[in-house]
Amino acid sequence: MKLWFLGNNTNKNGCPSLFLTDRGTYIVQGWRVRGRSDVLEIPHPLLAYLEPGTCLGVLLQDTGHGTFLLSGDVVTDPEALSQMDIPDHETCFEVPVGQEIRGDAALTR
Repeated sequence: MKLWFLGNNTNKNGCPSLFLTDRGTYIVQGWRVRGRSDVLEIPHPLLAYLEPGTCLGVLLQDTGHGTFLLSGDVVTDPEALSQMDIPDHETCFEVPVGQEIRGDAALTR
């Protein structure tokens, strides 16, 4: 699977990060959540790197402290993993690309 780097929200180490795949999905790299292998945590500003008009096609749970929790399919593809630098305290999920739907969209035209 080929990845295109979209951006990251980091101090120094390049993570958490967001990628677009050649399969039309997003790869979200974020922090592991203690005791939960099915959830990762990302900072709110990471969403600024989504492709225009899209969103992550999964439910985001706001933690109330500037981050979201989300679930997805754990990335196991060797080609994809070789294109990323994933520290031990992080993991990455593949998630669908959703379409952004805004309730006020009709008002902005």
